[in-house]
Amino acid sequence: MRKLLALLIGSLTILWANAEIKNILLIVSDDLKADVLGCYGNKIARTPHLDRLAEEGTLFQNAYCQGTACAPSRASFMRGRYVGKKEITWGEHFQKNGFSSTRVGKIFHMRVPGDIIAGTDGQDIPECWSAKYNMSGKEAHTPGNYACLNLNKFTTELEGRQSTQMPFRMFVTVDYVGDGSDQPDWKAATQSVELLKSLKKENKPFFLATGLVRPHYPSVAPEQYFKPYPFTNMVLPYVPEDDWKDMPKAGISLSNSLKFGINQFPDNQKKMWSAYLATVTFMDEQVGRILKALRELELDRETAVFFTSDHGYLLGEHNFWQKSNLREEVTRVPLIIKSPRHQPGRSRSIVELVDLFPTACELTGLKIPPSVQGTSLVPVLHDPKKKIKKSALSFVKGGTSMRTEKWSYMKYRDGSEELYDMKKDPEQYKNLSSKLLFKKPLTKIRKIFENVKNRNVKNF
Repeated sequence: MRKLLALLIGSLTILWANAEIKNILLIVSDDLKADVLGCYGNKIARTPHLDRLAEEGTLFQNAYCQGTACAPSRASFMRGRYVGKKEITWGEHFQKNGFSSTRVGKIFHMRVPGDIIAGTDGQDIPECWSAKYNMSGKEAHTPGNYACLNLNKFTTELEGRQSTQMPFRMFVTVDYVGDGSDQPDWKAATQSVELLKSLKKENKPFFLATGLVRPHYPSVAPEQYFKPYPFTNMVLPYVPEDDWKDMPKAGISLSNSLKFGINQFPDNQKKMWSAYLATVTFMDEQVGRILKALRELELDRETAVFFTSDHGYLLGEHNFWQKSNLREEVTRVPLIIKSPRHQPGRSRSIVELVDLFPTACELTGLKIPPSVQGTSLVPVLHDPKKKIKKSALSFVKGGTSMRTEKWSYMKYRDGSEELYDMKKDPEQYKNLSSKLLFKKPLTKIRKIFENVKNRNVKNF
């Protein structure tokens, strides 16, 4: 038995020695639009720590989620499958190969704010982790200046606050006097820093996954994070008057301005933008605290850092809000990978979140489980100009989209379609699916779509 154990340890040591990377640090934000980060071209947002990570790593311009809501997206990328159910997860696979696997905060789905207030596991997979830590917070019940913007309600009182019922919780903001140490993301960063210190001493390969809940609603942060974003400086997205005219009924989001009444309050829409950016900056600061510890402990020399979000978000584009639809603002996500073995760069390759699991495997020298459907991004890390995929799939309950370099195609269960030329119409204002001029490209894209979908997700 001792000889067998020694042989196993010896083989793992050789594996780690031959690997490009020893450790993986995965940081996942929640509901984060790619285009609100400075490194993705935003001129207003203050995101210095993620901007630095992008400068030092590889930024993926065209990364797409598979699930367009929290639960399906996280189940998908944690299993490396388009629709993840019971297949092996990152954490299980890494544990089987001698790694510690630790979760801090929200990685699999947790109800926000419900599970955050209660400090409960949500839809976590216990087998994925050798250790786990939940981060609690008061969320909308944090003492301070509360606003429910679609109801035009403002108060400092704690009684009567809408915090868990939709759609009211979606438009809730709280700014208050404090340093942020009472917030779940601050706690998550603090816990992650302490874990990095202990992992350094253990000198054992690790997979550390830190899940931050901001900028997911409610938009709660100390007042100093709101000050750089006065609502009077916010510019609302342009929406054509007839924007919905050429959209099929299935493509019109149920989370819209007319349904929620936020359209009655243009200033409050601006305040939503202000609050969202405030929580993005607060989240960015927590990422910075983790990365600073990684550098100071010199773990950055042997650790690959992955930063992404479960999906994007809508803040009034097309008069839509939130997620769970197939718009570009939802399906496109930020993705930055920093590997100490690779030079910085920017990639325009189409990539998907299902690609993260196999990428982590290849970087650390592990075999990719046969259940994984994603493609390793290591070739892109070596050469950012390399393109490894021609398309990306994203899903909602009632339909599927396929994004290529030129086209965004959406097919709904009722048979209706949308087609957008993303080179000429990146905002997706003109649905071309019914235009005779585009009959040939539509026929071609349909065929590609069916082949890709049937190959990867037969029954979705």
